[in-house]
Amino acid sequence: MLKVDKKTPYLFLLPGFGMMILLVFVPLIMGIGYSFQDISQRNAYDKSYRITRMLPDGAVEITTEVKPANVKFIGLKNYEKVFASQDFWKVFGQTLIWTFSNVFFHFVLGLGLALILNQHLRMKGLWRALLLIPWAVPSYITAFSWRWLFNGDYGLFNWVLGMIGVDKVSWLSDPFWSMFAVIATNVWLGVPFMMITLLGGLQGIPDELYEAAKVDGATRWQQFWGVTLPMLKPVAMVTVLLGIVWTFNMFNIIYLVTQDNPHTDILATFAFQAFFVRGEYGLASAYAVVILLVLSAFSVLYLKMNKDNQSSQS
Repeated sequence: MLKVDKKTPYLFLLPGFGMMILLVFVPLIMGIGYSFQDISQRNAYDKSYRITRMLPDGAVEITTEVKPANVKFIGLKNYEKVFASQDFWKVFGQTLIWTFSNVFFHFVLGLGLALILNQHLRMKGLWRALLLIPWAVPSYITAFSWRWLFNGDYGLFNWVLGMIGVDKVSWLSDPFWSMFAVIATNVWLGVPFMMITLLGGLQGIPDELYEAAKVDGATRWQQFWGVTLPMLKPVAMVTVLLGIVWTFNMFNIIYLVTQDNPHTDILATFAFQAFFVRGEYGLASAYAVVILLVLSAFSVLYLKMNKDNQSSQS
């Protein structure tokens, strides 16, 4: 019998764990550290200044003076700026609307499509492949395509509205319709993942449970509420949690479809603007830490509620 050293499994885990430390934990710790400093584009790096002096003999002397980086620890001042800003609470509300609207439609539409594909259909593989196309296409192509569809001057949607005699809509500038546009784009992009995940959960439900329910005289609707949803719940809970985390942090769809439109800002795009546009590294890091804390608290509460619910049912 082959004897395996107890240290061998840890050697196999070491490369992956090392990459996690390098790519996840080190940037995380650095970001948390930046959130307690006044670091910005102005003081984060050493700066060189070229100084020209005219000497008494008429010669010109050129020297270089280096001003070192001057980053100071300021405690919780960046967090005070975050929570004192009215824009933060407005953007936080938009983030909640964005997140829960997307996840709701992802789940409802994904579950509906999964239930349809779980039936005995002709060419089921073809339908499944076609429905997965939005998820397989790179997100930036999807964003640019929908940006064209929502274009106010020559987009397809306004062209259709004009054909039926309805006034054009400012899809990408109006406060309501711009948020509608980015939500519609992300729903199109995210439904296939929810569909294929829930379909896997549906296919894991034993047929004997449905047969027993039929023998008891249960209708299709009663089978759905009494068999399908309870058996699908473990998969659905994890998938919804992942969807909330991903959507809360979703940046590319909003930025590519509406770019710098303030009506569609969420916390992720707000932090991006603070870091890359205004160069406020410390403030942007504080926003990132706030996002981390919100998602961590929600995840813990969500999993606890799910655990308590399972305990009460058992």
